[in-house]
Amino acid sequence: MKSIAIVYGSTTGNTKEVAEMLKAELKDFEVSLFDVANRPFVELAKFQNIILGTSTWGAGDIQDDWELAINDLKATNLAGKVVALFGLGSASGFADTFVDGMGTLYDAACETNCKLVGATSAEGYGHSSSTAVRDGKFVGLAIDHDNESNLTPSRIAEWVKAIAPEFV
Repeated sequence: MKSIAIVYGSTTGNTKEVAEMLKAELKDFEVSLFDVANRPFVELAKFQNIILGTSTWGAGDIQDDWELAINDLKATNLAGKVVALFGLGSASGFADTFVDGMGTLYDAACETNCKLVGATSAEGYGHSSSTAVRDGKFVGLAIDHDNESNLTPSRIAEWVKAIAPEFV
């Protein structure tokens, strides 16, 4: 069975909850969850497929545990590995920095020689700006779990359906 590591940083529990929802949706895979606070980067060598998740805080800051671990991610050789991203934020409360933490993760992942997958449409969100939008798309799955939790399950299901064929 194909395996996936999901590495998340969660302050209030929302990102962990979304990571667990992703794990449940990835039924055809063996999924292991890792809290980035525990610095699981050595463990990632065992996985061909990786999903990284973060929330966004304040004026576009990445989650605190990721802030402390971002250089560890940059130093991790993920050459040949398939990586997807998800990010949480508030599209209405922080419309101009919505899921910017995912943009920071994207920039760091680009330094690891991995294959990034999972870009999604930026339409349907009430944001005005995001560093996680590149070439008109989010670099991964954008979730506004506080204000649009009713959309979270369907967004996860659609995203998993799109990225699953990318995982080897």
